[in-house]
Amino acid sequence: MIELIVENRCTACNICVEVCPRDVLISREGSVPVIAYQSDCQTCFLCELYCKADAIYVHPDASHTHPQDKATLEASGLLGEYRRNSGWDEWAEHKDLQNQHWRMEDVFRRARSP
Repeated sequence: MIELIVENRCTACNICVEVCPRDVLISREGSVPVIAYQSDCQTCFLCELYCKADAIYVHPDASHTHPQDKATLEASGLLGEYRRNSGWDEWAEHKDLQNQHWRMEDVFRRARSP
């Protein structure tokens, strides 16, 4: 579930708002988007994948929230980790990084179930 947008990293490009299939985020002109409907997040990681500023953290557990401390999260190296491990954007040329898109199958399976 989406947990945090790190304001000092966010460029307010609003691409995360555009790619979110559940409209979890709301854009604010010239400012950081707001996580408005967190419980609607399906943990698809699209917002995190498309965030070139590595300003978004999505926790892999979609069942409930996992509040995050911004400073701890920044120090942990988790920001941008999913993008790196998926070989997304500038990481596509790094042959030593393993593509993790197969992990999305659980999300798609949940979406298909009644």
